[in-house]
Order: sequence, then structure tokens, then C-alpha cells
Amino acid sequence: MLYNLVKYVLLGPILRLFFPCKVIGAEYIPEDGGAILAGNHVSVADSFFTPLHIKRRVTYLAKSEYFTEKGIKGRFKHMFFAGVGQVPIDRSGASAAHDALMTGVRILKEGKLLGIYPEGTRSPDGRLYKGKTGVARMALEAGVPVVPLVMLGTDKVNPIGSKIWRPHRITMIVGRPLDFSRYEGLAGDRFVERSMTDEIMYRLMEMSGQEYVDVYATKVKADLEAAKAGASGTDAAAGAGAAPEGRGPGTVTRLPGTKAG
Repeated sequence: MLYNLVKYVLLGPILRLFFPCKVIGAEYIPEDGGAILAGNHVSVADSFFTPLHIKRRVTYLAKSEYFTEKGIKGRFKHMFFAGVGQVPIDRSGASAAHDALMTGVRILKEGKLLGIYPEGTRSPDGRLYKGKTGVARMALEAGVPVVPLVMLGTDKVNPIGSKIWRPHRITMIVGRPLDFSRYEGLAGDRFVERSMTDEIMYRLMEMSGQEYVDVYATKVKADLEAAKAGASGTDAAAGAGAAPEGRGPGTVTRLPGTKAG
């Protein structure tokens, strides 16, 4: 009920008005039964527009912080994220990855559509990065097909670093479902799961036209943050080592307890 209220009454009409979307390949989405929608991820907006233009309800696994914030704002967030089909996952514990995996498998076995971003995080620069094998494990454990889906133009709606959405046309392309039944019973085989994941990512690359990078996006983001922190530290050190005002380069400063030379 809440999902339909948000999708068709509160949020949907506004998004459709300011962000018109062309949908290609909608017929490839199964009419019933569990399936994984594996998509590229260039913007926060991806999780809003994907379910908006799919008739069936789409469920995403979201960090639990979206659901636990206190106060009026927290209650609104809880209602909103629950309303757009997101399920809270605690990502802080040692078993976080396993818990998320099992939750995803449960949702799929209930015959629902599960939205997944194999990259594990938003692309830091618009390129397509190496996929994590959780998507393959879920597909094998639940015995469901993987439907590749790409969003184009959402990076213009919500550019990296921007907090304000900008009206822009977008395109959603749905690809033919990938059937991995040939690997039935091989869940847990890391070579099989890597092969499946690479096949999914290759299909997303073909559909989106993005440049593919065979590195995890999480590592790239961590390296960027480390470089940024290092640059800040260097600037601070340079500032601390600068000559005091009124003393130019080459000025001799007498240390306490010594005589001027």
C-alpha cells in the first residue's frame, strides 16, 4: 500500500514530469517469479527511476541508517525508503555481507524482483567497474535469472558531488535475461561465480557504452580519499613550516637558550 502511494501518488508524478524517461526492453522483465535486476550505478537517482518505470515492485537492500534516524526527519526517511521498496541491512557487523546475501536470497525465493548494483557502490567517475560476486551467489542460491538493466542520463540529473537534481531526459534499457541454470549446484565455487559476474558486467558494458575498468570501484574511491587526505596533510604541513610573518627566507631564528651567532 505504502509502496503504491509513493510510486503513483506522491513521488511518481513529479519525477515523470521533470525527468521524462524512455524505456527500452521492458518486455524482458519477467511477469512473475524471482529475478535479479542487475544494473549500472552512476547516480543515487538510479534507485528512484528504475522502480518507477517497472510495473512490478522492485526491492533494494539499503543501509539500516536510512531507517533508524531519530526525530521527524528520521520517521519521514523511514517511511520514504520503505515506500520505495528498500529493505534495511546492517552493514557494520562482521557478518554483514553474509546477512545481506541471505536476505537477498530470501527475497528472491519469495518470488520478488531484487535490484542489485554489482559494482557495490556508485561509480566515482562514470565508468563501469569490476562486479562483486554476490550477485552470482544470490542467483545460484535462489535459482533465478539475472536481468541486465542500465540507466543513461541519471548522472546528468544528479551529477557527482551535487545535492540538487536537475531536470534531464533519461533512458532505461532492459536486456534479455541471463540464464545461469547450467551452473546449478555450484554456488560457492569462486571460479564459477567470478565467470558469471564478469558475464553480467560485460553485458552491462555493451548496453551502456561505458568504459570498463577491471578494478573494484570501492578501491578506487578509497584511493581517492587517501590521496585527498594526503594532499590536505601536505598543505597543513607546508603551512606549519612556512616562515613567520615578517621573516623572509634565509632569516636566522635564534632558539631559546642560545646566543645569536
